[in-house]
Parts: sequence; C-alpha cells; structure tokens
Amino acid sequence: MKPLGALFDIVPAIVPLDLQTARTGDWVSLKNAQGVAIVFFKGAGTAADDPTLTVQQATDVSGTSAKDLSVITTVHKKQATLTSVGTWTTSTQSAAATYVGDSTSAEEQAVYVIEIEADELDVDNGVDCINVACSDVGTNAQLGCALYILYGLRHAGAPAKLPSAIAD
Repeated sequence: MKPLGALFDIVPAIVPLDLQTARTGDWVSLKNAQGVAIVFFKGAGTAADDPTLTVQQATDVSGTSAKDLSVITTVHKKQATLTSVGTWTTSTQSAAATYVGDSTSAEEQAVYVIEIEADELDVDNGVDCINVACSDVGTNAQLGCALYILYGLRHAGAPAKLPSAIAD
C-alpha cells in the first residue's frame, strides 16, 4: 500500500523559519480533499514568546476575499522535549480563528495539529481555500514551520498524479 497519494497529500505551509517575524503560510485549496490537518512544529524559545496561530479562508489560492475561519475548537498537541513525549494531549476552546499556546508553550518544543473539514468553510460563498499564519513571537529566536496534510482525497493516486493544492 502507498499511503502518500492514496490517503493523503502533504503541502508546505510555512517553511522552517525564525518566528520572531510573523509568518503567513501559503494558501491551499480543499476543493479536492475532505479536510486538512494543519501541523505546526516549533523549537523551544523564550518564556512569554508564545506562538499564536490564525486560520483564514478565501475563495482562491491568492487569498481573494480572505476572512477568519472561526472553527478551531480542538487542538491536539505534544509539548515538552519532543523526543520524550509519546502521548498526545487535547486542548479545547470556544470556536475561534486563533489558537494561542499555553503558559509554557514558548519555552518548550511543540507539535500542534488543527483539523478542519472542507465543509466548515463558507462554501455557500465559493470559499474552498485556507491558510495558517503565526504571529511574531517576540524578540528571541524560535524556529517553526507548518505543513498541511490533506486527507479524503477526491482524486487519489500516485503522488506524481495528484492535482496541485496550491493552484486553482
């Protein structure tokens, strides 16, 4: 079995960069997927430099008519020294377009996963694209990146034959 292409597609959102500058991820289309898992991965930083993630939706991959996507209620995470953390924990919040790490998120390594179903977007108004952004975490270095893992592919197949999720 070949899961990549058959079960999911992986699209870069934010390449590994220092998060002391705000980073805006690439737009990705969900028109050929049931949903997306946004995976945010970061190194340890300095206390109080907690990352804030924001998810937006738009009508195309250039960000036309962008607006907040206020559906984040659950975030799965691993946080601490990641080579020692084997179990996921789950954070819940009222529906929002943002997720803010907890009081120790800045100084610890972390992986956050936010799952969004395509039908949670404003499909009545032609919205089928999302992006994720991370705000400026402060004045101290903290490396991070994000990936989109699209699942429930409508045109599953060999990875080389998947339709591009960064083009309309």
